[in-house]
Amino acid sequence: MARGKAKEGDGNWKKFIWNSEKKEFVGRTGGSWFKILLFYLIFYGCLAGIFIGTIQVMLLTVSEFEPKYQDRVAPPGLTLIPQVLKSEISFSMSDASTYANYKKTLNEFLKNYEDDKQSDDMDFDNCTSIPSSYRPRGEYDDAQGRKKSCKFLRSWLENCSGLSDPDYGYKDGKPCIIIKLNRVMRFKPKPPQNTTALPDYLVERYHQYILPVHCTAKKVEDKHKIGNVDYYGMNGFTGFPLQYYPYYGKRIQPNYRQPLMAVQFTNLTLNEGVRVECKAYGENIGYSDKDRFQGRFEVKFDIKS
Repeated sequence: MARGKAKEGDGNWKKFIWNSEKKEFVGRTGGSWFKILLFYLIFYGCLAGIFIGTIQVMLLTVSEFEPKYQDRVAPPGLTLIPQVLKSEISFSMSDASTYANYKKTLNEFLKNYEDDKQSDDMDFDNCTSIPSSYRPRGEYDDAQGRKKSCKFLRSWLENCSGLSDPDYGYKDGKPCIIIKLNRVMRFKPKPPQNTTALPDYLVERYHQYILPVHCTAKKVEDKHKIGNVDYYGMNGFTGFPLQYYPYYGKRIQPNYRQPLMAVQFTNLTLNEGVRVECKAYGENIGYSDKDRFQGRFEVKFDIKS
């Protein structure tokens, strides 16, 4: 009996797959299969058409040269070169291999700031070495072609340029770092109007067209471990000149050179971790505990003698 039931079940299953009497495949005739496939083809075709049409309409409202909305863009981050894991620069003065990667990173970054990389008059302006106000370059589109950029010369970084000292001070335990303000389209940094909140060092060197930056010990009790700090930038100013702003984006300002400044720590305490904080000061420069690079950054130096 069990074997008979098994054969009967197999027969019903085969009949469901293909019923020769009714000419049905999986319970449907050829005409039924044609109608249902045609329905789904039209249905999904309409969905695809609506999706593509929606995307096309959206693209008509979006510029390819600038973001449509920037109201939630945070102030630009302040970052350093060389970029390091765990924000720590650790090396031994007596072992060149321990700081070789820092040198390599600095060299690669500064290549674009060499004179021969900024010699094309079609892409670069000589904006002079005197800080001045913002330099608008028209609308944020390609109606006037590509936008020019101000030159920023590697030689302005002096001891930290790598030109006179290819070791960037690391060999002597006097490391250099390069500081930059990350690019944000349309952003115009505003220097502080009230200098009372600035460190004394910046008050003495205040300039209305410079966004100032200052580095000091993260903790007050560690201030004696920092020693002397030298700053290098355009014309010796400790910050970012305003004539390099605003930034127009990679599409129409492809050879933009953001301004740099270099900091050299010439007397850090050796054989002991020293944590430093560098901070930009401005009316529209914000800081966030959630973003450790928003307007400032920390770096720990651990130099072995």
